[in-house]
Amino acid sequence: MRRTQTVSVLILLIAATLLGGCGQEAGVIFPAQADAPVWPAAPETPRIRYVGQLSGSSDLKPAVSGFKQWGNALFGGEETYAFMNPMAVCTDGAGRVFVADSGEHVIHVLDMESRQYSRWTPTGRTLATPVGLAYDQSGRRLLVSDANAKAVLVFDNGGKFIGELGGGQFKHPCGLTVDPANGRVFVADVGAHQIVVLSGTGEVIQRLGARGDAPGQFNFPTNVALDRSGRLYVSDSLNFRVQQFAPDLTPIRQIGSQGDMPGYFAQPKGIALDQEGHLYVVDAKFEAVQIFSDTGDLLLSFGEQGREHGQFWLPTAIFIDARNRIWVADSFNHRLQVFDFLPEAKP
Repeated sequence: MRRTQTVSVLILLIAATLLGGCGQEAGVIFPAQADAPVWPAAPETPRIRYVGQLSGSSDLKPAVSGFKQWGNALFGGEETYAFMNPMAVCTDGAGRVFVADSGEHVIHVLDMESRQYSRWTPTGRTLATPVGLAYDQSGRRLLVSDANAKAVLVFDNGGKFIGELGGGQFKHPCGLTVDPANGRVFVADVGAHQIVVLSGTGEVIQRLGARGDAPGQFNFPTNVALDRSGRLYVSDSLNFRVQQFAPDLTPIRQIGSQGDMPGYFAQPKGIALDQEGHLYVVDAKFEAVQIFSDTGDLLLSFGEQGREHGQFWLPTAIFIDARNRIWVADSFNHRLQVFDFLPEAKP
């Protein structure tokens, strides 16, 4: 009996050795698609192109060695993780994509370069309702708005929980952004109907606004963004508009109003700006993304309700990276959808 077992083990070891050099190469995360949807449709020049989607750890498609394939066949593959309710997204500019998942109570971290996946949660506490994300390039840290915990949590670049910003200063923090010029952190406090401005170390510098519908007032503001000139944009959700502020935080203009036509809003939420200063606004009720000039002119709209490429079901957030890649948290479709902005060809 022992001899039979020894022979069996030797056979398995030989097989593993032979398979060690016959693994599976890393897959293409976003395969090229000849028929990828574009907006506007032909014959007009396309400005937005669908790239692909991410719905969890398996979409990283890492390389698998022959030895690992053999182990998976014997003992089962590694556990995979899917998005349940992605509410916010951002990147670190170095290949990592962060996804705040309020259903799973984690931050999914997908490294598009190394194909590694990890999950970040704060040590010694529950991540109750993560709804906002911002990566601080100067401090190399991730900021997370936890709405029900009434806190902005901070993780270092390796995922270690290192504390809070503005502890005890929020009623219901939501979207947030970091000013790269001076490290200030802007937080949309939905419950207070204000934008709270923090220093990089968490002290409250200013509270912008109060409840109302006049310029500089808010009714459930949900998200914030800064353009390259330092102007602040606020998704003033239940005033059905986006407000634009000068770098000194004086109101400049209102973009959009309540309505059901292009250029109007029903439930504006996530906002972002591309490298040319165009404003992108996610409307959760219209299931679409509308694009405006910095003076408020509607330029383009893309998306509709559904589950196919370029369709949405309660989208909540948008992030645009330095390469003009557009990441949209498509919450009830349990995925991120990814698009490219296609700049006009220069003569």
